Amino acid sequence: MTADPTRTGEAVEIRGALARLRRATGLPVAFGGLVEPGRRHVRISELSGTATPALSSLAVTPGNGLGGKAVALARPCAVTDYSVSRQISHEYDVPVAAEGLRAVVAVPVVVRRRVRAVLYGALRTARPLGDRTLGEAVQVARDVEQALLVREEAAELLAAAGPAPSTGAESWREPGAGAERERVREAHAALRALAPRIADPALRAELLDACALLTPRETPSGAVRLAPREVDVLACVAAGATNGAAAGRLGLTAETVKAYLRSAMRKLGARTRGEAVVAARRAGWLP
Repeated sequence: MTADPTRTGEAVEIRGALARLRRATGLPVAFGGLVEPGRRHVRISELSGTATPALSSLAVTPGNGLGGKAVALARPCAVTDYSVSRQISHEYDVPVAAEGLRAVVAVPVVVRRRVRAVLYGALRTARPLGDRTLGEAVQVARDVEQALLVREEAAELLAAAGPAPSTGAESWREPGAGAERERVREAHAALRALAPRIADPALRAELLDACALLTPRETPSGAVRLAPREVDVLACVAAGATNGAAAGRLGLTAETVKAYLRSAMRKLGARTRGEAVVAARRAGWLP
């Protein structure tokens, strides 16, 4: 059975988050996993700083143990000493004790009001985890939430856009071709607007590669070289956005949008916004 690339990408997000959690909190051990599709439990698949495989592949059901409580409540939970805590049930005491964990925090990753994963951080000594540690762990989880949300939005936009348009003139003479083309352009503009929000450079590059699939040529031709933000602005303009709307979508000021647009027009030899969009399409920068 081939691996689901979406799940693989999400697992990579969790793996990276555990490394960030350890750095940010100073906790020596971190582990976590995703909610399995079609099931309610979290499968612990990623370990960082552990000394044994005791927690590997552990299935945590909602309401059980610390992580299960975090899933059920959809909020962070922590204990000072796992094995004797009266705040949680103790279905997972054996693997937790085998790893020698005492103080533990579990933070759910919630996307669109649904728990998608749980991140844990732990000490091998029994002492309270301070507000700073808990706050840092929550921030790492928020970063994962944003990354997973962007992945979902990108997948939805690509699905809505359908296959990339053909470069042949006849393709747009078919019934409904104009509407399909506009949907592709809207998806391209939305994906370009999402990309700058992604902190992970690998994920950002992956999203921009997806954008390229929607253009007639994945590698723009000719001597005209546009900056990424110039392409972002032109994509918004091509989708019908005003300068103000483009600014809101891209997180820029209206004046900055105007500056990028003027620069792109100069490079493309265009006198108007419309001419710039047409020239960018001919060069392969836009769908």
